[in-house]
Amino acid sequence: MPGDEVREHRQRSVLPFMAAPAEVRLLRQAATAQLGQWGMPHAVDETELVVTELATNVIKHVGEGTSATLVLEWDGERLRVEVHDKSHSVPSLSAAGCDDECGRGLHLLDAVTADWGTVLTAAGKSVWCEITLGSDPVCQRTERAAAALRSYRPAGGTAAEGRMRDLALKESAVELIADLLHWTASCGFDPDDVLDQAQLHYEVESDIAA
Repeated sequence: MPGDEVREHRQRSVLPFMAAPAEVRLLRQAATAQLGQWGMPHAVDETELVVTELATNVIKHVGEGTSATLVLEWDGERLRVEVHDKSHSVPSLSAAGCDDECGRGLHLLDAVTADWGTVLTAAGKSVWCEITLGSDPVCQRTERAAAALRSYRPAGGTAAEGRMRDLALKESAVELIADLLHWTASCGFDPDDVLDQAQLHYEVESDIAA
């Protein structure tokens, strides 16, 4: 069960888990419930993405059945998500190839989080990400999308203007969505269900912002 404590105006939750595919969904649910208690429903989407990727990497690269720990820490401005495991193997963005699912996931984390890194510990390592919390979810989503699209512009391309630039951004957006759907399927989720949920989020938040 999550353990919570307040220390120096920080909220902290510690969730031990077993590295197994069935546990990832439960871990996301526990993290979502914790954010709800802290009054941060607008951070759920980013947190679910981070939790899924970090927990899945433990399963793939440390071993199914490994004991690990998810730590959520909120200081009022940023949410820090950490996953601790017993391996000293450090993930690397530079080592990611086109067919490397873990590497692609790390690139996505790099695009949608404010910062991330790895800390070696006596017991293994901790991989952490920090999510910046904003008061306007729609504005926050737009900023994250812009950051993510910068990683999807054609390699070696030159700066475009006007309509050509808009077409290039649209193509990059389509590629990003397609990659996310492939990643979703690789984690065992239904891409159509994810699209439906994304559409619902978009419609609800657009109505609120209108």
